[in-house]
Amino acid sequence: MSTPAPHTSDEGIDLVLLGGDIGVYALARAFHEQYGTLATVVTRSVSGPVADSRILRTVELGADADEAAMVEALLEVGGQRRAAGVRPILLANADFLVVLIASNRDRLGQVFHLPVLADNVLEAVADKATFAEVCAGIEVPTPGTVVLDFADGIKPRVPTLEWDFPVVAKASRSSAYSQVSFEGKRKVFEIRSRAELQDLVDRLHGAGFTDRFVVQEMIPGDDTCMLSVTAYVDSDGEVTLLGGAHVLLEEHTPGALGNPAAMFTTDLGPVLEASVRFLEATGYRGFANFDVKVDPRDGVAKFFEVNPRIGRNNYYMTAAGTNVAVPVVADMVQGRRIERMVPRAEILYSILPWALLRRYLTDPSLRARVRAIGKRRTVHPLAYPVEGWRRRGYVAVAKANQVKKFLQHYPKPSVDGF
Repeated sequence: MSTPAPHTSDEGIDLVLLGGDIGVYALARAFHEQYGTLATVVTRSVSGPVADSRILRTVELGADADEAAMVEALLEVGGQRRAAGVRPILLANADFLVVLIASNRDRLGQVFHLPVLADNVLEAVADKATFAEVCAGIEVPTPGTVVLDFADGIKPRVPTLEWDFPVVAKASRSSAYSQVSFEGKRKVFEIRSRAELQDLVDRLHGAGFTDRFVVQEMIPGDDTCMLSVTAYVDSDGEVTLLGGAHVLLEEHTPGALGNPAAMFTTDLGPVLEASVRFLEATGYRGFANFDVKVDPRDGVAKFFEVNPRIGRNNYYMTAAGTNVAVPVVADMVQGRRIERMVPRAEILYSILPWALLRRYLTDPSLRARVRAIGKRRTVHPLAYPVEGWRRRGYVAVAKANQVKKFLQHYPKPSVDGF
């Protein structure tokens, strides 16, 4: 492993990121915009989102690096920073990496600021099955949920469901799901019959899956019924960052299904209030990202899950005027209380060409509203003006590739988003 020389911003604020996706770059960009920080990205492979960047340096571990190698690399990088008199903030933006950091908090906490959840809270909120139980106790609406438990290698019986097919099925904990592979594996499954559900159970069991899967009531409506909420809770339990966006289109490749590809910031009112209620009731700390869907049958916003991290599309918050670096720096580094930061600007966040996005906005009034917002300001998290020509070329190619992906996996809009 080759480690870059220590570097810090003028304010002594340093950042180390584990992983290398678009959300990691968005965090690096936020810190660079606010503090001039040059982040260090520790990743198995340096891929497009973090390659050839002027605002970060990479430590590439190799595709075969295991979790132990990741921890040792982090300790080496963090130790260099501490030797230089700086204690970096350590963040990750994938569930299994958050779990890795949390499970090694005693060692990593010696050299890093760790804005991660306590183990008992992480276990409770990162599990979609437990999430539904917690929400029921504090009157936060969720879809109907049934849990399939594969513990101890036992294949669960497929129960009789209270709702009609189709239903949705997904891993209760993505960190556990990431450890298995099988033909047809997807992030989220649309199950159209009991036979399909039984087939999924058989495949999960055959792949050696030993965690829990949740089967949920299908909430009608396409991607435009989805909402995203991003928050930060400081060490004293105060929600110091809170904002949301109306999703317009999600990605539809099997491995990324459900990740927003385009959305606009807006005041979500009661949805934000319910988010705060959840965060306060659970003793949450650090960044959180909620997935919510408005049920067109009754207008109720139903919470699907909370991600124990900031989320892949976090740059919409920074672009709307609430830089996500500020609350974590105030909390972890500066040790000061701040007033809650809430975005006020309406911006269009999109990783898609407008012509492609427009194709999927079938409601004329929504399309007109989005077009007006986009003309005022449209942001792509990777399109940072300080970057060089290689980065600009990558962004152009990435947007073109989105066209190919949608034509292959979601060629025309559907009523349910599948």
